[in-house]
Amino acid sequence: MDRIRILQIGQDSWEDRFQLPTRVKLIHSDDKIELKKEIYELVVLERNITEEEFKAVDKMSMAYCFFVVDSFVLSPLTKKLFERKMGKIIPESAIQNFLDNEVKKYFPKPYGEKFRPEALGIAQGFKGSIKWYGQYSVTVDGSYGQEFNQIAFWRGNIPIEEGQAIDFWLEYKKAPEVEIMLVIKQFVSGSLADICDSWEFTEEDLKNPVLIEGRNGSGTIFCELKAKGSGRLDIIGLHDRISRWDQGCFMVGGERYVTSDREEIFAYFDPGDMKPPMAVYFSGYKTMEGFEGYYMMKKMGCPFLLIAEQRFQGGGFYMGNTEYEKLMISVIEGYLNRLGFYSDQLILSGISMGTIGSMYYGCDLRPHALILGKPLASIGNIAENERLKRPGGFPTSLDLLRFHGGGMGQDAIEKLNDRFWNKVRNSDFGHTKFIVSYMYEDDYDDTAYEKLLSELNSSGVQVYGKGLHGRHNDNSAGIGAWFKSQYERVLREDFERI
Repeated sequence: MDRIRILQIGQDSWEDRFQLPTRVKLIHSDDKIELKKEIYELVVLERNITEEEFKAVDKMSMAYCFFVVDSFVLSPLTKKLFERKMGKIIPESAIQNFLDNEVKKYFPKPYGEKFRPEALGIAQGFKGSIKWYGQYSVTVDGSYGQEFNQIAFWRGNIPIEEGQAIDFWLEYKKAPEVEIMLVIKQFVSGSLADICDSWEFTEEDLKNPVLIEGRNGSGTIFCELKAKGSGRLDIIGLHDRISRWDQGCFMVGGERYVTSDREEIFAYFDPGDMKPPMAVYFSGYKTMEGFEGYYMMKKMGCPFLLIAEQRFQGGGFYMGNTEYEKLMISVIEGYLNRLGFYSDQLILSGISMGTIGSMYYGCDLRPHALILGKPLASIGNIAENERLKRPGGFPTSLDLLRFHGGGMGQDAIEKLNDRFWNKVRNSDFGHTKFIVSYMYEDDYDDTAYEKLLSELNSSGVQVYGKGLHGRHNDNSAGIGAWFKSQYERVLREDFERI
């Protein structure tokens, strides 16, 4: 496990006053704080900071991970940083308890994944029908018996460390006559048969993510799904994520929102310097779950919001049913309202899959600017390209076509394309800048940029484009560099930020 670094700013080192857990690395300083490249997992103040130290401490600390001990009165300057960092007060008498029980929640590297669909096995004794829907889900239909019996299990056990906690989230749909239970077993490290811990979770438990802890040392985790009754059961996906207990999802302060269909949206908000604009970054496609773009967005200095979603294999392109899309808009508007900003003080941005989220919700939110790298728009075409242009390159596109388009034929392709473009055609982007870097020979969606130019009907809309040669993933560094430079330009020219 990685060390948890605590920057302690105060007179006497905690090493001399408290018992530090083995995972903690303490960096103590009472001298003038100099700016280093590090961003510490925790920053604790036991004194006020000076004007010269403000910038350094700001850059080296993360929101929600900033603590002030109650042994001194905060100066206006320290209070300003405390508010920016969503700081917390810690009583001096509670420091040892904090070290013993809370610090473990601030580990540096988040991790989450969805069990791969091909890892799912169906119990041998099951006599009903089984249907596989690409990489998206497996449907079983039949009789499961009067008692709970194993119906499915996931191959490829996952590791758990001593003292670590893992959250599990099961996506599923079922007929009312079916009852399910998730059973998790921990094997002794190095053993294939000796069970040292086990958990059973009912449907009531599964309304929320369920948590297990490595109470009996490290080992490997096996998961199975039991069912009773009869009818249809859709097993969509099982997610496992290293837990921060009550301190957030993926990152400390990360928020999780969920629809009645068990579809999730994740948001991480950092108030920055609380001055406009609020910059939203939609994560790109990735199978390792969590947020993307934190360090890049933190460097901008302004308030920012990271958005992620983990439906499908690597992400579902941010489209959903009415409930899902309304939830997405309300999440973004909620943080915008919290800052007291208007839509002309909003930037939506993303690269690849993140561009769909930016443009699609840009139609509703009418931001000041959309900053897009490798834009994707016609999702139907992306799936169509899987057959000849990009064979086997992006199978998730076929799942999206079936799910959002309702089939796999030409009608479904056009229906899915129109869903995006009809929204763009009927939106007023008269006060919005489109800043786009794209690939000339994009093998995912080679028409996105030109079609955007022809479909934007708003008068007053501004479009800045830069094309690079290559296929979709051939020059990510070039796209990323232009993306960052354009962000900095918009912040400098339009919001007078240095």
